[in-house]
Amino acid sequence: MLSRLQPVTIAAKRMVSTSVTKSTLAAPAVGPTKLGTRSQAVFDREDRYGAHNYHPLPVALNKGQGVFVWDVEGNRYYDFLSAYSACNQGHCHPKIIAALKKQSEILTLSSRAFYNNVLGEYEEYITELFKYDKVLPMNTDPSSYGGYGPYMPGFDIIPYNDVPALEKKLQDPHVCAFMFEPIQGEAGVVVPDKGYLQKVRELCTKNNVLMIADEVQTGLCRTGRLLACDHENVRPDLVILGKALSGGVMPVSAVLADDEVMLTILPGEHGSTFGGNPLACKVAIAALEVLMEEKLAENADQMGHILRQELEKLPKDVVSVLRDNGLLAKPTHGDIIRFAPPLVISKTQMEECIDIISGTVLGLKNLK
Repeated sequence: MLSRLQPVTIAAKRMVSTSVTKSTLAAPAVGPTKLGTRSQAVFDREDRYGAHNYHPLPVALNKGQGVFVWDVEGNRYYDFLSAYSACNQGHCHPKIIAALKKQSEILTLSSRAFYNNVLGEYEEYITELFKYDKVLPMNTDPSSYGGYGPYMPGFDIIPYNDVPALEKKLQDPHVCAFMFEPIQGEAGVVVPDKGYLQKVRELCTKNNVLMIADEVQTGLCRTGRLLACDHENVRPDLVILGKALSGGVMPVSAVLADDEVMLTILPGEHGSTFGGNPLACKVAIAALEVLMEEKLAENADQMGHILRQELEKLPKDVVSVLRDNGLLAKPTHGDIIRFAPPLVISKTQMEECIDIISGTVLGLKNLK
């Protein structure tokens, strides 16, 4: 479930006047937002003592449960960001938190200098689930944007969703891999043409080039399938996972591949102090079990269909401001709002969220 709304501009400031369609539900989940000195104190402290590498929306959260988050003023919101899809299982899922608590009292970190009794259990579970021979466990969740550098040489960028461009590039016999997102997230939720992933697979196979799918945001049921590549029954040579691999509890990431690829890495060639630690492994197993046991891919598919169907009815040329009406979403790529709620959201909750979105958009449309 990953949808977007494209407005003319994005406003982060609180609107003085907004209009919300009343929900037909007996007990509305949220009310008008009231921000005060507690919130401002949080904003000021971060601004005073923290690096300014982020520009958060003006809301100070202090609690999360399921599809909801609360701020320091006591306001409750629907979370339609899910920590950039890290909280697919919802905030503080009880099964994941229980696994965290239990293992935290036994052994948290051994480093890879020694074996531990949990890593193999996790490796077996995740490789059997995704049907790959091996997994490389890590515990990082890096993000980088424009302005950083210098970059590692040898990486050429080609246009996304452009088969001829890829085909031309793969004529170079020195190209060893093609790395891509099945659906571009930070670029503005860009969905490729139907058949693009299959063509990528064909071209990579034909040219003996590794197909590397970055499923950090699109994987783990976010798009209605366990992996986004599953929509076209495509099997990459390497799959990169992260974010929801821990259910939003701690940084956990992984790379999946078969022996032909993975066994080229020899001892000493790749290291991670926290990678494969017992705590992360137990948390990841629980997070994956929640996805499967609660059928979150199926729920994402169903709720995503409802959300997209209703969004298509809205006018396209309006400013979108939602926070004051009880729903948190965040702009991406300048002029696009990404909607990515926790996948545990129910039909009733989704209907109320649609009321909030529709009421906000239509109310602002009337103000123009």
